[in-house]
Amino acid sequence: MDVNDLRIPDRFERLRDAGSDTLSTIIVPVESMLDEIDDRFMDMRAADRGSMMLLRGISGAGKSTFLDTVGFFRQGIDTVRIGRNDDVGESLSNYGSSQPRIIVLEGREALRDSSRQEIEAAMHEINQFIRSDHGKNCLVVWPTNVEDLTSLLLSLGNELGREALFGVSEPITTFSGPRKSDYVRIAQQTVSALNDGASLDAIGVSAELASSLAGESETIGGYLARIRKAAIKAGAQVERLLTKERYRLWVVTASGNDVEGDVAGLTRGGFGSADIDRLLNSTGANVVSELKTYPDQIGILGTVLDAHIINLDMVCLLAVARTYGNSDLHKAMKNRGMQTGADKTAGKRLLESELGVLLQEKPLGTRRRGPKPGQNTKDAFAKLIEISQTNDGLLNDAIGRGLQEVGLIDSYATERSLGTELVFHSDIYCVKDGSPLRLELMWRQRTGRATIANYVLGKISNYGKAIGLLK
Repeated sequence: MDVNDLRIPDRFERLRDAGSDTLSTIIVPVESMLDEIDDRFMDMRAADRGSMMLLRGISGAGKSTFLDTVGFFRQGIDTVRIGRNDDVGESLSNYGSSQPRIIVLEGREALRDSSRQEIEAAMHEINQFIRSDHGKNCLVVWPTNVEDLTSLLLSLGNELGREALFGVSEPITTFSGPRKSDYVRIAQQTVSALNDGASLDAIGVSAELASSLAGESETIGGYLARIRKAAIKAGAQVERLLTKERYRLWVVTASGNDVEGDVAGLTRGGFGSADIDRLLNSTGANVVSELKTYPDQIGILGTVLDAHIINLDMVCLLAVARTYGNSDLHKAMKNRGMQTGADKTAGKRLLESELGVLLQEKPLGTRRRGPKPGQNTKDAFAKLIEISQTNDGLLNDAIGRGLQEVGLIDSYATERSLGTELVFHSDIYCVKDGSPLRLELMWRQRTGRATIANYVLGKISNYGKAIGLLK
């Protein structure tokens, strides 16, 4: 996820296109208001007529969110809206229903939004509608956020016949939104649902900061706006340090045992993005204690670095070594009794590998597991690991050449310095479409989740120190 693509809307109108599946992971029930809705519909059924509710709450409290999502928590109730520029009478005639329905008058929350003449005409249309057979199952809700409009609507309603319009309930219902104790959870779910599974930490908002911002916020809308501002600020602080290069860090595991599940357990989303929370919780190495001293920086650093964790399988790596290895690599392989003839499947294997798929900017999706490598493959790969222990640059060079040969990158170099005051080198420096990408190869005979997490966090720490974010 690019920090510039961050999406944290603070108004429900910007969430409607997310789809009900996404919204259902974000929305939390406001139980007191759901109880009020239940009471209204029970009274309507008994009275055999519709009703009107004046819903008073300050801007950003979540009135639109609540009304649009009642159906998530109450089966059989749907919500429709009459837009600011729609004719109220005509819309109501189209919105009658044989099932319970909430009809929301949208964009009319203050007197400045509508003239008094428009408001009076709308109230007369609503009064006629809820008394008709067409509207007897409908609760018409007029959200307001100012006292003068609320008073005017109440006055007009009383003139039209208070209980016949509002029912026996209080005509004005106060909406304060979700509990403040739910703010952090709502923000986390919103960020995750709209940003490829990212956590608050991943956008530069630590748990401490998120809790502090909740205490400062009067409404959930205001809170989400503060979260967004903090995330943008955190991203900007990191990006200002990237003056020479927009660093991108992809860690590639090359292991003699199956680590596909371990890699999946340390990443999020369809593009193998490193999940800092999972990484920190997967190892007890010293690097974790060190990184936890930077709660506001470590998560956003992983995001800005575009950190990914990718696995390359043994069969692909052996094919690459045979086909794209230089004479020095092939000499080292022959000394160990290994085959060095070109493998005609090498290019296809690279293109279809996790690394190849991501370099083509495609999501990984559900990968088909091939047959498990046989003993000969395992023995041959063990010899590659022997080579990596004394000269992994030979193997890294073969991977870089292979990626270039099949068109996944434009050029490459091995052991390329980060170009910062602190001297660190990347295993493979790639250029793709004019932009740099640094690959770090983790060669191991056997590894597991904790070791991978330790390796990735170590690389993120090194990059963070090199660009000056971590001191």
